[in-house]
Amino acid sequence: MEKMPYYNRELSWVDFNYRVLEEAFKKENPIMERIRFLSITASNLDEFFMVRVAGVVEQVRSKYHAEDLSGLTPQKLLEKLNIKIHEFMEKQYSCLHRSIIPALKKLNISFLTPDEMNEEQLSFLSNYFEKVLFPVLTPLAVDPSRPFPLLANKSLNVAIRLEGNGKPYFAVVQVPSILSRYLELPSRNGSREFILLENLIIYKLEELFEASDIRAACPFRMTRNSDLEIDEGAEDLLAEIQKSIKKRKRGNPVRLELLQKCDPETKSFLLEMIHIRKDNIYELQGPLDLTFLSKFADLPGFERYCFKPIIPVYPPADFWNYKSIFDAIREKDRMVHHPYESFETVVDFVRQAAEDENVLAIKQTLYRVSGHSPIIAALIRAAENGKQVTVLVELKARFDEENNILWAKKLEEAGCHVIYGLAGLKTHCKILLVVRRDEDCIRRYVHMGTGNYNDSTAKIYTDIGVFTCKEPFGTDASSLFNVLTGYSRPPEYNKMLVAPNELRGFFESMIERETQNAQNGLPCGITAKVNSLVDPEIISLLYKASQAGVPIHLIVRGICCLIPGLPGVSEHIEVISIIGQLLEHSRIFRFENGGTPKIYMGSADWMSRNLDRRIELVFPIEDEELKQRAFGILDLMLNDNINARMMTNTTEYHHIDRRGKVPCNCQREFSRLAQEAVAKLEIPDRDQPLKPILSPDFDR
Repeated sequence: MEKMPYYNRELSWVDFNYRVLEEAFKKENPIMERIRFLSITASNLDEFFMVRVAGVVEQVRSKYHAEDLSGLTPQKLLEKLNIKIHEFMEKQYSCLHRSIIPALKKLNISFLTPDEMNEEQLSFLSNYFEKVLFPVLTPLAVDPSRPFPLLANKSLNVAIRLEGNGKPYFAVVQVPSILSRYLELPSRNGSREFILLENLIIYKLEELFEASDIRAACPFRMTRNSDLEIDEGAEDLLAEIQKSIKKRKRGNPVRLELLQKCDPETKSFLLEMIHIRKDNIYELQGPLDLTFLSKFADLPGFERYCFKPIIPVYPPADFWNYKSIFDAIREKDRMVHHPYESFETVVDFVRQAAEDENVLAIKQTLYRVSGHSPIIAALIRAAENGKQVTVLVELKARFDEENNILWAKKLEEAGCHVIYGLAGLKTHCKILLVVRRDEDCIRRYVHMGTGNYNDSTAKIYTDIGVFTCKEPFGTDASSLFNVLTGYSRPPEYNKMLVAPNELRGFFESMIERETQNAQNGLPCGITAKVNSLVDPEIISLLYKASQAGVPIHLIVRGICCLIPGLPGVSEHIEVISIIGQLLEHSRIFRFENGGTPKIYMGSADWMSRNLDRRIELVFPIEDEELKQRAFGILDLMLNDNINARMMTNTTEYHHIDRRGKVPCNCQREFSRLAQEAVAKLEIPDRDQPLKPILSPDFDR
């Protein structure tokens, strides 16, 4: 049997990061946004090394030789990744030095080294070093009695080659992450000038090593394997995860970054101390660790060099002129499109529930929340007010484990019932249930979403949430929470589709139905928006649907292992990726269904982990008005020709050809539509009589 065309997921991910890097190169983007995109590529790459590259390295170490679906063994994949990532990081620094830094200089913004500074600035440096930096620094000598220190993952360090009493030796100084990576200097002629902290440390090394001669200094940075191994059978899952987090800091090195100008002796010393494959050593132009640029772009005074902000409307048109969110939901189902419509609507739903004397219970799943979460505060308030509050906090949310442990403890202390997820499964579904005593009955109000209950990311992630109090959804929500909090068997849901028991079968049957409809000459078509498309069974069925003539439109932001446009295989499949001001995060699925289209939303991507190893929720949009709105959301994204890139059958991505087309930035257009919807409601009715404002003392 011939192998199915399948693009390797790791290589596809690097392609995605290239698309983000393209935004940093784009001269039409504001300079601080270009800097931000460059920072995002660095942050993305850190996580990719800590998890995905680390996994491939472990496979190679364990002598695992089986080919994956793309035909690559771990060894071959690692070779391809090393070549591709080395080229990628060279492009990152080309972007920084050849494009971004010259553009900053034109705006009189620059990073200086001490030899470029005047006396006032050098004096400022000395004062800062003496009063702030010096007390924080810890120089660590490395010799037979003092071993090489255990360096924290992703920490920036300086290796120093010294000579004392005629003998050479080495030392390491960590650049303190508690302090800002950059320091703004006294201004010269209205310019804004900065120095990086590592350059200040190197400038002042003589004050740290007074008894030695400094021969050379080189910044370096190490990335470690950080994929947690958790024993989910442990009696105390919280304690087990806390223990695993500590191990993460001691994981095997998977990448070493150092400057190209590092002297040979210092480089040899580092390679001797840090045991790492040669092809995982990255010698860079510098500065190392470009993630700091994101905070730099946020500095006061740089706002004019950023995108015009997308201001969320509040309240959204769907909730206009309602005193109570519950009143609005009782009237009809409601949809909120973030961040164009404010996430405050969801926060206020929980806040009102916390204070409403008729609310009896609140149940919610939490996957990732912000550092100062108003949702958590409202849940705590609800518990203090005597409501029955149940919260499932997913402790296994990667890189948010510590934050979630902190919140879980605070919720427990406030009297909430806290569940730490399910053994063997991550709980990734986004659902909130409020049980309320209304005048006519006990009613369940449900919020279901495509994104996390995180007020911070909701400002920059596009997501959709739906509110309903229809009984079938309320019954399903109660059943789902019973599965999550007890030992209930997965039920037969009325409306909801829940992984891992039924979501795969649902998607497979829907794709097969479209294939059958095409063969029977009925209206057919599939449109799906996901973050990643990896699952081989779904891809195989999409290929079969294409071969039957089903038109398939896929909006895949990140990894896409399906290859579109292959003659006889996928020629009816189109894949676009939208990378823009906001991060596309919503998951939406439309099936033409023989002429009666159905549309669904939810938390699940088309990945094996989402369909088989997570609790995921997908729900139908049934209200006719909301269905039409959801169709319009997909159509507008498919018309984007500014943020969108199309995937070719060679796996390359190219910008949509705009010749002869009206420019369309779907994110800006969604913002305009949200603003216009509210503006229409603000216009007074011209047929109403004008109402004079009278004095309180006026005699009626």
